[in-house]
Amino acid sequence: MTADGSGGSYGLVSPRKVHAGQVGIDTPLVRELVAAQFPQWAALPLEPVDSSGLVNAVYRLGTDLSVRLPLRPAITDEVRREQAKLAALAPFLPVAIPSVEAIGSPAGAFPGEWSVHRWLTGTNPSPGALADPRRLARDLAAFVGAFRRIDLPDRPPAYPGERRTRASMVSMDSSTRKAIGELDGLIDTRAALASWEESLAAPYDGREVWVHSDLKQDNLLVSAEGRLTAVIDFETCGVGDPACDLFPVWYLLPANVRDEFRAALDVDDVTWLRGRGRVQMIGPQHGTKIIEVFAGAALRIHAGAEAAGANPQIQRIR
Repeated sequence: MTADGSGGSYGLVSPRKVHAGQVGIDTPLVRELVAAQFPQWAALPLEPVDSSGLVNAVYRLGTDLSVRLPLRPAITDEVRREQAKLAALAPFLPVAIPSVEAIGSPAGAFPGEWSVHRWLTGTNPSPGALADPRRLARDLAAFVGAFRRIDLPDRPPAYPGERRTRASMVSMDSSTRKAIGELDGLIDTRAALASWEESLAAPYDGREVWVHSDLKQDNLLVSAEGRLTAVIDFETCGVGDPACDLFPVWYLLPANVRDEFRAALDVDDVTWLRGRGRVQMIGPQHGTKIIEVFAGAALRIHAGAEAAGANPQIQRIR
């Protein structure tokens, strides 16, 4: 179970080292910070969340709250900007998203701002074990559609500082080819390269919309009935290529409901191809973990391509 923006389940673990210069964070430190700055919550149980995220360490605080500490704390107002962004987006979206309840100040043992969030209930969906794939596909399409219709005066770029959602996929060509090569023996790398090259050739007119940009199953929460109840992890959302929010098609949804998701969003062929390519697009900064994720997504891409037939330009592109 998860739910505040972590994409994990809680247990007695400490954040793994994923960044050079990462600050040491453990339960005693978090308890000390909470007790010193928010004494009203000092007596609540505190447990670390086993999170796959690469940005924050997350701790569950009581039953209704969570504490998030950046793995690389900054002296900037990043946490406050996130609070303002979440509050601005929430009224436009059909499901719950994280809300910041309080912001902690830098302290001697932790040199950056940190935050307390409202805990959202639900579980991460698992490919191949969805309770109601068709309803989930419709729920996801409704979320993506609502996100695209957002019109706010502040339009920050998705993935600020990176080129993932704003530059052409050509910028990631060499790293993606390298990643595909590393999967030799796990997938049909010739088919993977053919799929990538087809997506690479898909034109992009530069139109940008609001995108979450990381709609993988770790950032989705569903009910026991399989309905989408919340979306988490908005650090990298902003304006970018609308293809960036098609990730669930290949990361999560079974092939027999993909057309329903696509029709609900009226996705044209070139955007669909770019979305498929962006699932394959690998940045060298992500390392082995993302290669493993890519292997699973690549297998689902190729299964869909086989179902579509030999010529996806003639048949409807899968």
